[in-house]
Amino acid sequence: MKALIIAATAAATLVATAASAQQAAAPANPGPVIPGVCVYYNARLLAQSAAGQAVEARMQQLAQEVQGELQPYATALQTEAQQLQASGASLPADQLQQRRQALQQRAQEAQQLESTRENELRYTLAMQRQAITEAVSPILTALYQEKGCGLLLDRESVFMMNPAMDLTETAIQRLNTALPTLSFNRMAVPAQQSQQPAAAN
Repeated sequence: MKALIIAATAAATLVATAASAQQAAAPANPGPVIPGVCVYYNARLLAQSAAGQAVEARMQQLAQEVQGELQPYATALQTEAQQLQASGASLPADQLQQRRQALQQRAQEAQQLESTRENELRYTLAMQRQAITEAVSPILTALYQEKGCGLLLDRESVFMMNPAMDLTETAIQRLNTALPTLSFNRMAVPAQQSQQPAAAN
């Protein structure tokens, strides 16, 4: 059975999101405010909003639960493999072959379960991020109109800017009011999606 990486996978995705929210040191002279040009930083909102932080905390809990579910399988397989190795020489060839096949079958089943749980965690995270995106969309539309924006840029594509053009902080404040938290459990991947290779988020 491959190493139990589900918890690390979920945590790494969330940590990367939080790390990407760290902004470069602002210049002493940020330059002029360009009328009609606004900037929004989605990664920062996901990392710093109340809902985004709730998702991160809950995903870590779910990953730990999954790891707790899978660990007994790994322990049992390792024990069986060690016992088989220790007693293999004293077993008749047919019994040895049967036990090896049974062990291989259980290992494949455990690996399939691990893959299923990993896909469920990825899907659950994607659905919660989608919920945040849907909640913040009307907020951004309102801010776009209030600030007189003629162009809204993704902060990921902007190296430096005058912070007065950044809508993110206001978007976070309004999202915290509109969507103060998210409560959810691990979600099963819909049948039509589980038949497709899981895409990394």
